[in-house]
Amino acid sequence: MTRRVLVARLDSAGDVLLAGPAVRAIAGGGGTGVGARPAGVILLTGPQGEAAGALLPGVTAQFTWECPWIVHPAPAASAALMQQLIDFVRAAAVDEAVILTSFHQSPLPLALALRLAGVPLITGASTDYAGSLLDVRLRPGEDFPEDQPEAERALAIARAAGYLLRPGDDGRLRVKDVPDVTALVGTEPYIAVHPGAAVPSRRWPALHHAAAVELLSGAGYRVVVTGSAGETPLTATVAGVAGLDLGGETDLATLAGVVAGASVLITGNTGPAHLAAATGTPVVSLFSPVVQAVRWAPYGVPLELLGDQNALCRLSRARECPVPGHPCLTSVSPEEVAEAVDRLLSGVSSLQTRREVKKR
Repeated sequence: MTRRVLVARLDSAGDVLLAGPAVRAIAGGGGTGVGARPAGVILLTGPQGEAAGALLPGVTAQFTWECPWIVHPAPAASAALMQQLIDFVRAAAVDEAVILTSFHQSPLPLALALRLAGVPLITGASTDYAGSLLDVRLRPGEDFPEDQPEAERALAIARAAGYLLRPGDDGRLRVKDVPDVTALVGTEPYIAVHPGAAVPSRRWPALHHAAAVELLSGAGYRVVVTGSAGETPLTATVAGVAGLDLGGETDLATLAGVVAGASVLITGNTGPAHLAAATGTPVVSLFSPVVQAVRWAPYGVPLELLGDQNALCRLSRARECPVPGHPCLTSVSPEEVAEAVDRLLSGVSSLQTRREVKKR
């Protein structure tokens, strides 16, 4: 009988995409001990990560739950909300749980709920004493280094549970069922620009984006600008008369198609950067140092990392920039972004020729 493993990643779309290699390891059953056979992966996500979870290879079922210690703004931590999770886990007959967290998160509240739901085997990484809540506990900073990419952190947790990637799996991010978006973007090569971010501290100014689009267009490149339905004023400003404005026209799956077809993606430290990594697209990353780039930069693809990584906001995890003028990103000029695009294009043509950009 296939083992039913609940894999929890309760954060945003980017976090869920970064969990992809760990999900594949568990689904493939490579490893030793309990994890040495294929498993049916039940993915537990929050509302922001639900669409990303649907794109991950290896997921056989998915449950979305508003976690009161993760979701922002947080729902009330009511008995009814906790019972919703417990009822699902019991009905799903979960044999085991692997809780994936970032360095600043504890797996213990979720582990308690899963214990109450009857899950007999739980793995997680916790700096705090876990008592009877975790059967397999990794101690961050002792059992594995904290300063490593999030995808590798998640794989380390899966490995502690006994699961390894199958032979031939390179451990990079992946998504499935990427759609053909030719009807949206046309057939000519293009640069994609995603100017928005859910967290204000991670946004490069709109007018900087707009100037970069004009520079790239003037240099002969076609530019496609993406954004959510709530970001249409932003995408219109950025696209101007030079770019193709797709604001409000893409869900996450469609965005995956747009990003997959791009020669380069220009974006901040946000979900689409990880979507680019999952589709093999090079990234110009306008990276605010409120979190560490070693953990959160686009993983496994050609990368140009821009932004002052030693700015005063460094490691603050601030949602709103705590420094007047947002200098870590405003100090990056549109010319620097255009130059970064040129560097990526000159370095990846032999790697992925289908994305080679030709000037008009």
